[in-house]
Amino acid sequence: METTEGTFEGWVIIELLGHRKLGGYLKEQAIAGANFLRLDIPTTDGKPAATQFYAPSAVYCITPVTEQVAIGYGSNHQPTPVQPWELPAAKAVEAEAKYSYEDEDDSPFDNGNDDEL
Repeated sequence: METTEGTFEGWVIIELLGHRKLGGYLKEQAIAGANFLRLDIPTTDGKPAATQFYAPSAVYCITPVTEQVAIGYGSNHQPTPVQPWELPAAKAVEAEAKYSYEDEDDSPFDNGNDDEL
């Protein structure tokens, strides 16, 4: 755990206002002129590593811990990496389905009434 001129850097368990708790290595990072908290969640058990940035206002609590504790906690509470999700393609038959009524009397909108208006 390092502190320099009011900044903090080290292994933590961070609690966010959305009731999420994550473990990892925390440090400050400026993005677009604003300070954010960068949380590096290490890889464990073959899971991919993740880096997330949080606005300080989203943080409820930061608990400094040892590297072993942060990695152990992080391995059980690791966020899922972003993956693209797409709707399945429409079936060709449904996409091309068209109704054609050659004779107006065959129309389902006729209601069985053949009288002219």
